[in-house]
Amino acid sequence: MGDGLNVFLIAGEPSGDALGAEVMKGLKTRNQDVQFSGVGGPLMQAEGLVSLFPMQELSVMGLAEVLPRLPSLLARVRETSNRIISTRPDVLLTIDSPDFCLRVARKVRSSNPEQRVVHYVAPSVWAWRPERATKMAPIVDQVLCLLPFEPPFMKKAGMRADFVGHPLSQTKKPKYDDVFNFREHHGIDADANILLALPGSRRGEVERLSSVFGLALKKHLTEFPNTRVIVPTVAPIADRVRTLAGEWPGGPIVLCPTGDTEADQREKALAFAAADLALAASGTVSLELAAYATPMVIAYDMNWLSRRIIASKLLIDTVTLVNLVSETRTIPEHLGSDCTPDAIAESLS
Repeated sequence: MGDGLNVFLIAGEPSGDALGAEVMKGLKTRNQDVQFSGVGGPLMQAEGLVSLFPMQELSVMGLAEVLPRLPSLLARVRETSNRIISTRPDVLLTIDSPDFCLRVARKVRSSNPEQRVVHYVAPSVWAWRPERATKMAPIVDQVLCLLPFEPPFMKKAGMRADFVGHPLSQTKKPKYDDVFNFREHHGIDADANILLALPGSRRGEVERLSSVFGLALKKHLTEFPNTRVIVPTVAPIADRVRTLAGEWPGGPIVLCPTGDTEADQREKALAFAAADLALAASGTVSLELAAYATPMVIAYDMNWLSRRIIASKLLIDTVTLVNLVSETRTIPEHLGSDCTPDAIAESLS
């Protein structure tokens, strides 16, 4: 593969794609001869990655979504691990998506025990399935942790673990004039409130949450009619989000990616900076909203089987990362049976 540093990266979610792109940028500033291969989305591709297959094939969550696609996912595990085994990169960097990434790492290590493996974003073993840390130890050399309380869990299992923080901590807010121009461009009155609606980045969760989000927004807009709803989304599900959001009240503004990654990221940042309030699915988006000091309500639900399994194994009383990092419970969250339009609308008010 050449004389430079060869890095094979795997990201399976838009959040992982963003993290991977930042890693690639950083490595290029340190090593001009670095070469990348692997699986990633548009942000990593903008940094020079040619993805082995479309990243969105890995963006599934919950038993009801995973089981029908298990044969194709396992085929992608084989394809990815075979490519790594044949090319022997200097380092395999897996980013989040532990169910896929660690299966790949295990197959690679069984063929090449010397392969260096670094996993970026520690699995939430502090929340549920703590045994995952022990299972990771034989196949992962180092874990890069986003949250300050995570390294001890990884070290206890026998891995090197380092708290590296989240790139969101370096977020630069857009200038006031740019936010003003954003509002004007989208026809938003100067005195109107902006509510961000973020129903997720996976098709399954968007399908599941769309109805309850729409009904909650209907109740909120009845009480606060001078509100515009903005819906940022990601390319693989943009068309479906546009269709579903079109059924919501208030004529939501859907920010669909254009293919220009820098412009798309800038538009999203302007929406976050302009927002007065957000309704979001659970996930790292809560950290992103916090970086812009945007008040938020978190809501999430899943199919009944996944809900029962996770509820029986959950070790914490909140899933919102902002609550966990701040050691508070200031962000309202509505999960499972509490994910209802009435409950959400009350918190938004």
